[in-house]
Amino acid sequence: MNGSKSPGLAGFGILKNTTCHMEKKISVFFSIIFMTVGILSNSLAMAILMKAYQRFRQKSKASFLLLASGLVVTDLFGHLINGAIAVFVYASDKDWIRFNQSNILCSVFGICMVFFGLCPLFLGSVMAVERCIGVTKPIFHSTKMTSKHVKMMLTMVCLFAVIIALLPILRFRAYQIQASRTWCFYKTEHVEDWEDRFYLLLFSCLGLLALAISFLCNAVTGITLLRVKLKSQQRQGRSHHFEMIIQLLAIMCVSCICWSPFLVTMARIGINKSHSKETCETILFALRMATWNQILDPWVYILLRKAVLKNLYKITRGCCGMHIINLHMWELSSIKNSLKVAAISESPVSSKQVNLQPLSSTGQ
Repeated sequence: MNGSKSPGLAGFGILKNTTCHMEKKISVFFSIIFMTVGILSNSLAMAILMKAYQRFRQKSKASFLLLASGLVVTDLFGHLINGAIAVFVYASDKDWIRFNQSNILCSVFGICMVFFGLCPLFLGSVMAVERCIGVTKPIFHSTKMTSKHVKMMLTMVCLFAVIIALLPILRFRAYQIQASRTWCFYKTEHVEDWEDRFYLLLFSCLGLLALAISFLCNAVTGITLLRVKLKSQQRQGRSHHFEMIIQLLAIMCVSCICWSPFLVTMARIGINKSHSKETCETILFALRMATWNQILDPWVYILLRKAVLKNLYKITRGCCGMHIINLHMWELSSIKNSLKVAAISESPVSSKQVNLQPLSSTGQ
């Protein structure tokens, strides 16, 4: 063997003395449980979304459900592929020098990490844009945002994420084994070359831009819905938007909380060129925060549904002894949500009905 080293061996040699100590406490069983919970959660959410899509296939909610299904499928495959590779690495005692001499596994791992990291963020922003158009421009949405167009958008988002993930490979820049020896990503140690910094900043900027677009569009959508609600308390045509905007706000909050530490950390490394020893633990913490996003996303669709919200409302009403709100007002529309409770409770009709009940019983 000559003096040159393969990419996998070179990466292992650099990382040999910089392994994070906290990683030794984590076993392969934790990775298996983590992956299993993610797969089951996303599978359950997928079943719920597909059932809802068949029910509302010809309505304005169909495009939102199609995009949400794409997000859940992406999270599902992210857990399945990245989780399987991570379990294999743990089970092999993180001995990259034995199973990664050609650096193929690390490259596949790095591509999957970038793709399944950016794609859900992109889809979340596309969903926010779609709802913003549906609320502010309903005629344009009903004529232009067909299922065919939504599927085209899903394809374009996935292709764009694939291109970003393949950029280092196309430029003959191998993904690097990270200091913990448990995952692969862009080069995060001794970052001096402009191209290595570019990849880190590109990943961070695209992720933060997706979060910013989601925040802006959700803000516009929420303000528009509130204005409509204030102008006409009896208007029913837009009531189904509230359920979707609640889900979008939950997705945005989960994405911001889970992804912001990792995106900001990568941006700091790209700007500062190098990082201290403490950053190894910081990156691992930020990475684990980001992986929780793929577990929490499906629970937004599992929990924030009409049936669940209605049952929670009943339980809350029973515990708090609230008898003023008329439960039958939930049947005004095919899709309702908990935001209607506040409007119903302030409605003079409900209070009159409650006041008339004692009178009618007395008359009998």
